[in-house]
Amino acid sequence: MKRSFVVFAVLICLTLPGLVRTQEPQSAPPAPSQGASPASSVDNQGIRNYLLGPGDVLDVRVFGQPDLNALAEVDSDGNVSSLPFLDTPIPAKCRTEKELQKDIAKAYGKYIKNPQVSVRISERKSRQPATVFGAVRQPTRVQMQRKVRLNELVVVSGGFTERASGTIQILHTEPLMCPQPGEEAEAAPIEGTKIPLQIVKLSELKAGKPEANPTIRPGDYIMVTEAEPVYITGSVIAPQGIFLRDQLTLSRALAMVGGVKKEAKLSDVRIYRQKPGRQDQETIHVDYAAIKKNQKPDFFLEAFDIVEVPEAGIFSPSRIGQTLMGAATGSLGSMFTSGGSSLVNRVIY
Repeated sequence: MKRSFVVFAVLICLTLPGLVRTQEPQSAPPAPSQGASPASSVDNQGIRNYLLGPGDVLDVRVFGQPDLNALAEVDSDGNVSSLPFLDTPIPAKCRTEKELQKDIAKAYGKYIKNPQVSVRISERKSRQPATVFGAVRQPTRVQMQRKVRLNELVVVSGGFTERASGTIQILHTEPLMCPQPGEEAEAAPIEGTKIPLQIVKLSELKAGKPEANPTIRPGDYIMVTEAEPVYITGSVIAPQGIFLRDQLTLSRALAMVGGVKKEAKLSDVRIYRQKPGRQDQETIHVDYAAIKKNQKPDFFLEAFDIVEVPEAGIFSPSRIGQTLMGAATGSLGSMFTSGGSSLVNRVIY
């Protein structure tokens, strides 16, 4: 877990400068950084229940009183405090525009008889976009205007690539702004050294398990981890490197490269594995023949393993028939070749 968090933090540090710049007001759209697409938005379903927060801009209009019309921003304390002739701030955080409209009308009612007030959200800036990157087809920043679940962000990012590994890491950088009953713990301030990290198994998300499809907060970083390589060599159909999937076994890995050849020595498949913190490798001998017969459990591979399937000797039980047949075929072939050559020589001369 510590190693995963360190790797995750390094990636965030490399990505963060470009992402932070895109949140600053600019006259032109910012260029994507680190391959991420510009901030997109999921559909607006449920946006009528949008709760205001610091940074949101409101268009406040009072019918028949143009001097009272104003664009007001929700301040850092969550209040609207810049309306004309109103000295008392009006709470806005975690409230709807309709609720705020009633309070503004009540405040102006001290000066105007039955004021007709309209409040419309001009800009929604209180929630930072969530960022999806890693083993997805299109790294993306997604504007969070409503509650969004993990699978929705994966779809917006084009889905997983073939390099997607077994886990999705979710880093919460902001506390939950407007917690519902039971979510109070998520609204607690986040300490700089204790940033919450949530890990979801990709297989469970694909299986539709509710606990593997959490609600994503504004400002979250979602990293779909990329698989590490495993190398298959020796007497197999297509020697190559493959990506380490969740719980990848030796049997599955060999199947992914087309299987083993007839002359392979299955009783002594060798796994070369790097020892943590050391330069040398350990060699693990695996009886794959016994695994195929269900006499032994399958062997689980680790990142950067080198799997070597050796070739059996020419007089081994698995190859003796092939060796004898080859020898016989070779002798007959050489005899006919020799005889044919002498006959041709006689005809020519």
